[in-house]
Amino acid sequence: MVAALELYLDTDATRRIRVLWDALEAEGVQSMKSLLEQRHRPHVSLAVAPRLDPHRVAEALAGMVVAAPLRLEFQHAGQFVGRVLWLGPAPTPELLAHHGAVHERLARAGIGLVEHYQPGRWVPHCTLSMRVPNALMAAAVRRCLEVLPLTATVVGAAVTDHARGISHPLG
Repeated sequence: MVAALELYLDTDATRRIRVLWDALEAEGVQSMKSLLEQRHRPHVSLAVAPRLDPHRVAEALAGMVVAAPLRLEFQHAGQFVGRVLWLGPAPTPELLAHHGAVHERLARAGIGLVEHYQPGRWVPHCTLSMRVPNALMAAAVRRCLEVLPLTATVVGAAVTDHARGISHPLG
């Protein structure tokens, strides 16, 4: 299982992604909606680790606005190895700088993170499905393209570990 530092999206963007989750489910693709007893909400993860102590993370980020009101322009759909389907926001200088600042503080606090979320390797994304069947990938991507472009504003942040029931809001 993994823990993450998640950025949450405004109400309209969240609603549109939830509608997309429903459309994917209707196509036979298990979306994030149906994983882990529907605990997921649309988000972009800034950092991921096998485990995160929410209090250590909060202490490392004290004084920083983690939920900076960043404007995200989701412009493309993508796929990671393992058939993970996602929507990607444009990697703006503001988003990349915020990501880098968060990682710098976590590194200074000795909080270890998964390598592919490190600055210079991170691909900003909002996961839609963790394992799209190969035969359904084209239909799933078509569904994604129906909602793009999608503009969102970051309105909240939390350290989460859904498998362990952790959701610790950050400022």
